[in-house]
Formats: sequence, structure tokens, C-alpha cells
Amino acid sequence: MQRASVPPALTLIVASLSAGTAPLSPQGPGSVQNPGGLQLLVAEQNAEPTLRIVLPGHPESDRSIEVLFPEHVTGMRHGSNTAEHLYLFRPGQQGQRPAWRRIGKTLEYERDLPGAVHMLARATLEDDGVRFHYEFHNQSDVPYNMIYAVTDPRLTSMFRDVRLERTYVHHRDGFDLLASETPSRLSIALSQWLPSRYLASFTWPVPAQLVERRADGITYYNKSRSVDQPLIATLSTDRRWVVASFARETGNVWSNPELTCQHVDPQAPLAARGEAVLEVKILVFPGSLEDVLQRVVQERRSLR
Repeated sequence: MQRASVPPALTLIVASLSAGTAPLSPQGPGSVQNPGGLQLLVAEQNAEPTLRIVLPGHPESDRSIEVLFPEHVTGMRHGSNTAEHLYLFRPGQQGQRPAWRRIGKTLEYERDLPGAVHMLARATLEDDGVRFHYEFHNQSDVPYNMIYAVTDPRLTSMFRDVRLERTYVHHRDGFDLLASETPSRLSIALSQWLPSRYLASFTWPVPAQLVERRADGITYYNKSRSVDQPLIATLSTDRRWVVASFARETGNVWSNPELTCQHVDPQAPLAARGEAVLEVKILVFPGSLEDVLQRVVQERRSLR
């Protein structure tokens, strides 16, 4: 899914994934819970870092909201036009399980990545959702023009929205369905609609080609209007609950409707011997789209 958030001109290569994490604790972190009953816990079915956000009153096994934390880490070194994966999620028991730590309402781990980059990944349960925090420390003399981590919430059950009938973005004149410009998605066969990605620009220019079927067989749809907030929100089937991802800044927001994922992934330069901090927040609460907008306006500037 990385092609939807990396400018199309970049070629992607995969770096070695052999780097691991020194063990910090043999004990699992358990779970954390906020006053409203929302839980955050480590999903044990994957060795690679995966979190589960569980609604109040739901069993810990509920997989309605699972977050790959992250799905990949991608960087582009200075002097190169090629982006490379420094980390790439693998499902199941592949890869190396991190040594999780629990500190208050925070679950975190650290990992050494190829290219002499050290990453601290921290997820903090707040009253209205989860804040995802990444710190990158460049331990080499080679700077990165760009680095980012893809926080990948995958929604199922009451939040699954394959035809994007309940997934919204915000324009200057208010909320609109992300895929409102493709009404045929509601009636065509799923084999024609999927696989696809639907994107809306925030700081990046709207592409001249709004619909593009790429060689990988995926159709990319670009909304013709930019959004005015870096957020994407999905309502539950009964429209009582909302899951919404937002960042302080991002190039675009987008979804893979088959997974009903939400992407608002920010990027930052990483200087030689320097550090970069990136954050994304996922709101999870019972409420309306207007409630989402109010919280994003209030909280967005607190993100890094």
C-alpha cells in the first residue's frame, strides 16, 4: 500500500530486515484501558508489532480495529531518488517479536533498522483514542531527505466499508464521502471495484490523472478537490461510533477500501546524527462527524 503515500516518481526497493531489537523484558505488556472503557492491547497473532483497539464492553479478542504499528518504515537517503523500506510488516509468526514495555497508558518498543536508524514506537491511550508516536535517530553520517512510518488501522466488523459508503473527508464546505465522485462503486461488481485505492490530496497537488490503473492491477482514484483537514473518518454501520485518523500535516489521505484502512502518514527529513519525531492520532468514540472535526481542530496542533 506504500505507493499511495509515496510520490509516484519514486522507485521502491526493500532493504535488509535482519536488524532486530535487544530484549528488554520477558513479560508481555498486557493491556491498558481509559476511563471510558476503551482498551489498547498487543495483538499476539502477529510477531511483528500489531495493536488492537477494543470498544467498551467488547471482548479482548474483538478484531474490529487492528493497527499495524507500523505497516512499513520508508526512507530516502540524501543524493538518491529511490525510497527504500527500512522495515516491512510480515503477518503471522514471521519476523522478530519486539520487547514491549508498558508505562502508564502507553505501550512502546524500540527497534534498530537498516541504515543505522534507531526507532522508538509509542502508542498512548487517551480519552478519545490512541496517539501513535515515532522517534527516529540517525546514527550515521548520511542524512535522509525523507522518512516516515505508516500507521495502518484495518477496520472490520461494524467498521468495514468496502464500497466507501461511510468513509468521509473534510473540504472547506464540509464533510463529503471520500469516494463521492465515483458513484458507480455502489453498483458494479466487487471484482471491478477491487483492488483499489482512493486518495484525496492535502498539501500535495491533485494529480492530473484522476483515475489510474497501474501495472500491479490496482486502480487508483484521486478526488478532484483537496481536503482542508488531514483526516479521514469512518462511521460504524449503526452510525453511533466513529474511527478517524488525523495528523498535523500530510501529503494526502487515502484508503484501501478492501481493508477499510485509513492513512494520513506524515513525513520528515532526518539529518545525519539527528532525530525526527512523527505522530498520528486515531480517534475512537461514540459521536458524529462534527464531533470529529471539533476534536481535530482542537488537537491537531498538539501532534508533532
